[in-house]
Amino acid sequence: MPIDRRSFTLAALAAAASASAVRAEDAPEHTLYLDTKDGRIVIKLRADIAPKHTAQIETLAKRHFYDGIVFHRVIDGFMAQTGDPTGTGMGKSDLPNIPAEFSKEKFVRGTLGMARSQNPDSANSQFFICLAPARYLEEQYTVIGEVVSGMDVVDKIKKGDKADNGKVTNPDKIIKLRLAGDNS
Repeated sequence: MPIDRRSFTLAALAAAASASAVRAEDAPEHTLYLDTKDGRIVIKLRADIAPKHTAQIETLAKRHFYDGIVFHRVIDGFMAQTGDPTGTGMGKSDLPNIPAEFSKEKFVRGTLGMARSQNPDSANSQFFICLAPARYLEEQYTVIGEVVSGMDVVDKIKKGDKADNGKVTNPDKIIKLRLAGDNS
């Protein structure tokens, strides 16, 4: 039976395109790999809506700032917060605070938001991952990204005491947080 060269060529081109296609969660630009004892969380940062916040998180990730930092505040049915080098909720990096970049984006399960004090322009290094929708945060906190895989890992992060504002005893920690493509 003769081979239809046109069909063969089209099939070969389609296979090559499929093999070279990069899934969004594998693209290094604005993608973070957050490793915990329970596995990897892949986060796609939203530079399109929060460019200053994205740049700050990426700078800190390149410095390996987040390695070993605990999830100091985790409230079941709400969020898991990290990014404080002191583990108290009061610490931050040595970089300047970032002005708010509020948007119309929704705080849903898997949304990454920037933590801050009562001052909207006080975000620095702390962020949280929503465990459930938190629509009351919208347009009051900066959305900086979303979990694109690993929510099952997020769900395993040790929860804190709701009566104590989510404070965690012997908290889980970030083993390492890297930009995709950073093999160090």
